[in-house]
Amino acid sequence: MELDEKIFNAGVVGAGGAGFPTHIKAKSKVEYVCVNGAECEPLIHKDFEIMVHFAPEIIRGIELMLKKVSAKKAFFGIKAKNTDAIEAVEKNYNNGKIQSTLLGDFYPSGDEYELVYAATKRLIPPHGLPLDVGCVVNNVETFYNIAKAENGIPVTEKFVCVAGAVKNPSTFFVPVGTSLKEVLEFAGGASVSEFGIFVSGILMGKLTFDLTEVVTKTTAGIIILPADHYLIRRMQRPVHDMNRIGKSACDQCSYCTEFCPRYLLGYDVQPHKVMRSLVFTTSGEALWNQYADLCCSCGLCSLYACPEDLYPREACNQGKDYMRKAGIKYEQPKPVKVHPMKEGRRVPLKMLMKKLDILKYDVHTPFRKERPEPQQVKILTKQHAGTPSKPVVKIGDFVKEGDLIADVEEGKLGAKIHASISGKVTKVNDEFIEIVRNR
Repeated sequence: MELDEKIFNAGVVGAGGAGFPTHIKAKSKVEYVCVNGAECEPLIHKDFEIMVHFAPEIIRGIELMLKKVSAKKAFFGIKAKNTDAIEAVEKNYNNGKIQSTLLGDFYPSGDEYELVYAATKRLIPPHGLPLDVGCVVNNVETFYNIAKAENGIPVTEKFVCVAGAVKNPSTFFVPVGTSLKEVLEFAGGASVSEFGIFVSGILMGKLTFDLTEVVTKTTAGIIILPADHYLIRRMQRPVHDMNRIGKSACDQCSYCTEFCPRYLLGYDVQPHKVMRSLVFTTSGEALWNQYADLCCSCGLCSLYACPEDLYPREACNQGKDYMRKAGIKYEQPKPVKVHPMKEGRRVPLKMLMKKLDILKYDVHTPFRKERPEPQQVKILTKQHAGTPSKPVVKIGDFVKEGDLIADVEEGKLGAKIHASISGKVTKVNDEFIEIVRNR
């Protein structure tokens, strides 16, 4: 059986957050494999921990992918500050085809456009993919899962970092479908009585207060912050209020654009112009929203660059939504060319954390071999790019950990889903499958 088939059967998807089915990438033919170990979201350290503790598996996954896609070299993107991780992975380099690409401690160094440029000096075309410049990019945990897939082991657990206002900040494997409540309890619980939860990152993740939400194949971290924290109060503001404030207060200083990582890399992303769509309605939304179309929603414009604490990222998200619904695709008129001030405008992670008032939560999150043992799991059928998977089990069925419970419809983009615990299927619908552990 070919590697791409094994990856497909194991249900491997991008573990860094995007969730793109990995078997599709394994079918390509490229020059380079780029390994994303940058991990630039504040407070999350799960990639660091998996590199330190599971380097042989990661390197094995890289070697398998190198051979499958006929690549001549792999660039391992990793921050220079993470010396323990560098030592762990480099001592497992054994075929001469893997080379470390040491990155600065900046945000967002883990963006695949940034990583491909840092490793190869190639610029992905606007709206393009790494494949367009002869590259395949995967997160380090994805390579770990590829190595397991080679041995017929499906994805049933997620490596998760729990940080912030928690009693025992730590990193551990969690069965897919475990509730956030149980994950938090496993980390000793919150150290504050009222709190919000950032799932998979403060900048590019989402804020929730619902402890019944569950871990998926793309959950990178769970960050707890006090309910009265600046970030939580800010994120709770209704969109119409964000727009109203932006309409009245934006003075077009353009700092949001000048610090935009995509703009500095050469893409025509101009958040300050998108903000005009809130004001200059007579000139037409399409005129201003086109400058949002290449935005990656990293959040630097809103959470770091704007001196008035406005919401250019959110305006860009609205702009992209408008463009998509209108069926408009922005065609950048000029070639992609790196801005001469790019290096001087990088945002150090420490400065970003200080600005966001979270520096005190930036502590070690050590790996724990123990993992939560939930009595029941709620496994979503949509936890990857593409269409939801179709359940292949029914209420009353007994399944073992690793059994296939949802499959990909023929001709559709998706990923297989497997039982993360052994037990009885108690609920099945188009959105999730619930399993109660055998007692």
